[in-house]
Amino acid sequence: MTGLVYKSTGSWYTVKTKDDSFLDCRIKGKFRIKGIRSTNPIAVGDVVDYEIEDTADVTTGIINNIHNRKNYIVRKSVNLSKQTHIIASNIDIVFLLITINNPPTTTSFIDRFLVTAEAYGIEAILVFNKIDTFDDATLDEQLFLQYTYESIGYKSLRVSAKENKGLEELKSLMKDKVSMFSGHSGVGKSTLVNALEPTLNLKTKQISDSHSQGQHTTTFAEMFDLSFDAKIIDTPGIRGFGVVDMEKQEVGDYFPEFFALKENCKFNNCLHKDEPHCAVKNALEKDEVPWSRYRSYLQILEGDEEHYRSDDYADDRKASDETRKS
Repeated sequence: MTGLVYKSTGSWYTVKTKDDSFLDCRIKGKFRIKGIRSTNPIAVGDVVDYEIEDTADVTTGIINNIHNRKNYIVRKSVNLSKQTHIIASNIDIVFLLITINNPPTTTSFIDRFLVTAEAYGIEAILVFNKIDTFDDATLDEQLFLQYTYESIGYKSLRVSAKENKGLEELKSLMKDKVSMFSGHSGVGKSTLVNALEPTLNLKTKQISDSHSQGQHTTTFAEMFDLSFDAKIIDTPGIRGFGVVDMEKQEVGDYFPEFFALKENCKFNNCLHKDEPHCAVKNALEKDEVPWSRYRSYLQILEGDEEHYRSDDYADDRKASDETRKS
């Protein structure tokens, strides 16, 4: 029998069956030693085969096969650098929720997430949340970030779950698709899901005043069916986003603005770092590509896992104020 994984708790998996019921399943031990380089061999969104197991008046299932995935989002843990974790699989579109200062979302985090989405062929859209809380300075920061990423080609939305702003456009993008919400703890993923589908009533928490960071409320990734013909995967908050399984020569290809310039570099294998006659560095000097993106690129290239939370766009924003006014 075949079903779709809706929830993973690490040892048990909730599978939706062909008759739309839910069955708790576990996996055979061999899945853990098949060479899958991940802390979780099965992820939410996986299509699996299972068999029924009846024990002590309880009906459960045993997963014995995972169907090939069309894509997945994978990250490397900052604390366990040799461990990887598949966040979700078989995704049509991913929404990265971004907040400016409650909590802050840095460009280094955004760029690492976008690189991974590019690498696995998943459309990524930036969702600037909590716009109802903005003062003038915060609004300026948000608009600059939006300007930066839209100029590269990424679509972005401005929403407020609290005031129901921007939700209809978001719904239209989600319709008939499997979507995933991701971002730091506290950016409002569960609150936004509740605004889209109030009957779900997912748990939410306030931001920690002492650290301006979110508190984990979603412990495990979980998929939900929504009333407007959409599926959403709500994920736990992520503090750092380590990039995995990329060769240095391919990292630049996942920065669309770098890839567009690549053919103008003198060397075919240009890393846009120390090579002469590099089109990316020339564009950088002319402020034709964002410095924050280039710094993120160098961090990924050099395996720098220590600066996820640094503010890489403050200088860019100040330097661009006059340009945007003209």
